Formats: sequence, C-alpha cells, structure tokens
Amino acid sequence: MSKTQRTREICALAPIVPVLVVDDAAQARPLAEALVAGGLPALEVTLRTPAALDAIRAMVEVPGGVVGAGTLVTPEDVRAAKDAGAQFGVSPGATETLIAACEAEGLPLLPGAATASEAMALLEKGYDMLKFFPAEASGGAPALKAIGAPLPQISFCPTGGVSPSNARDYLSLSNVICAGGSWVAPKHLVEAGDWAGIEALASEASKLMD
Repeated sequence: MSKTQRTREICALAPIVPVLVVDDAAQARPLAEALVAGGLPALEVTLRTPAALDAIRAMVEVPGGVVGAGTLVTPEDVRAAKDAGAQFGVSPGATETLIAACEAEGLPLLPGAATASEAMALLEKGYDMLKFFPAEASGGAPALKAIGAPLPQISFCPTGGVSPSNARDYLSLSNVICAGGSWVAPKHLVEAGDWAGIEALASEASKLMD
C-alpha cells in the first residue's frame, strides 16, 4: 500500500504549494488566510526560522488550510512539527531515521529525491509521491520528464527554482501533481502586511493548471 496516499491528496489540492519562510509568527495567520483565500490551501512552513513552529500553530487555526512543516531533517524536527499541529511534512531528501520518525508520529511525508536511484529507493518503501529537489539545479522539467519515463508510477512535487516563468513547464508533465514555490509570498509583501497582494499572487498561481 502507498504510504503517501494522504500526501498525494494534499498535493492535489492546488497546483502550487507555497514554501514559506516566516520570521514573525504574528504574520502567520493573516499570511495563511490570504493564501487560502487565493486558492492555495496546502502550505509548507519551512523550519528555518525560530518563529516557524509558532507560525504552524497559528496557521492550523485557519479554516480551509492544510499546514505542513518543511525542511524536516531530524526526528526531533518531526516531533516538534507534529506537536505544533503540522498535518504533513516535507524533507529535502530522505533517510531511514527520518522516515521512521514520520511513520512513528503518523505524519504524512513528502520526501525529497533528485535522482532515479533515490526515487526507486523510496518507491521500495512505499513512497510514490515525492518532492523533486532541487528542481532547477537537478536539470529542471526535462530531467523530471526523463526520470518519469521509466518510473511512471511515481508522482512529484518539484521544488527549488520554480517560478511563474517555468511553473507551467513542470505542471504540464504527466508525473507532476503540483509544484512548490516561494514567489506567492515574497518577503517584501509579507513584511508590508500586503495580504491583498499575496492573495492576488495566490489566485494567479491557483490557475496555473487551467
């Protein structure tokens, strides 16, 4: 049985999963509200700032949102994310220890892979919905299309260098469910509290597969 059925359902909610770096937890709820209102309900809060866990706690209160924790690297990250209310996890790669921790905590995981061997190793463990990372640095949409040819049973969420200018290249691939992108919540708009501007960017991104 696929261990990534729930992750796949979350990835299918919208074409773009916002990848969020939150420096101030006070901005978390209005940020999440703007993104959800714009049509992007699945949110990845990266554990790269001291405010990240508090941001997850605030965002899970937003109706319609599905909040995940990104940059999971250690079992401690997994437990902290789960305790904060994260509904899924995202990791740049995958290790036995990390996978075991997510399974122990019941946290659906989107594990990262950049090569065919990494993807095959995860498929052996029951993971058929993966993050392709770093997407652009690993060859972009052409590389992901090539990996998909012999591994059609695996779906991907490319992340890393995905932008409005290349998102459709990824989203047009048969093995891509969604893509991760940070442009829908640019730092200057977050710091300015321009939630209407962020909602507008989210709304544009939500139509990328139309």
